[in-house]
Amino acid sequence: MTSPPAPARQTRTALDHRIEIAVGRSIEELWRHRDDGFLDAPHAALADAHRDLVRAERDVTFHRVRLARLASGELPVDQPLFARIDRTLDQLAEAADVRDAQQAKAVAALEPIEAAAPRPVPRQVPTKDFAALLAIAQGAKLHENLVTHRLAVATFSRTRISYAQLQRLEASGLVDRDTSHPVHAGQPVTLTDAGRAVLAAPRRAGPPGTTPSPVMPVAPTGSRPRR
Repeated sequence: MTSPPAPARQTRTALDHRIEIAVGRSIEELWRHRDDGFLDAPHAALADAHRDLVRAERDVTFHRVRLARLASGELPVDQPLFARIDRTLDQLAEAADVRDAQQAKAVAALEPIEAAAPRPVPRQVPTKDFAALLAIAQGAKLHENLVTHRLAVATFSRTRISYAQLQRLEASGLVDRDTSHPVHAGQPVTLTDAGRAVLAAPRRAGPPGTTPSPVMPVAPTGSRPRR
């Protein structure tokens, strides 16, 4: 069975990082191996389900952008505008329902692969990075200063995290950023499964006279940093 035509790989989904951890390769590589016929049946099914999810996510984005334009103030406020907004809202709701259904199918294809994957041993990280992960677990956002255009991470605990450190944590697969939000409004930063595993793992004792960093519980997802 041939794979369906691949959509352009620009739209990200909520499952991307989870899939990459489970299959041990990037989404782009997964798709390419699917096209080349290198995948077994479970991985091929996952690749196809993820492609369908990307298409559905793109439709959600299309209708969301369209709704934002209608409400932006560029158009006259009249009854035809209200009718267009109502239609777009209905289309956005329908697209979101389709996206949620496709995401459920992708999760169903992903879970058996996750269950069969070997569990990596959580690695030790420097104390400074460990403290940053603790702060991010309690709520964090990446903001851009509109005047200076400098990027900074605001955390609920007010721990200082530089943008360079955030990039390093992202490159290590320990944190993820929701890039669907504009950076000037704040992009939520959250721990990945690997980041949570680092916090849950026992810490090695440091040099004499030091105290190992304590393992603190991860804050609920709803926690938000103070602005």
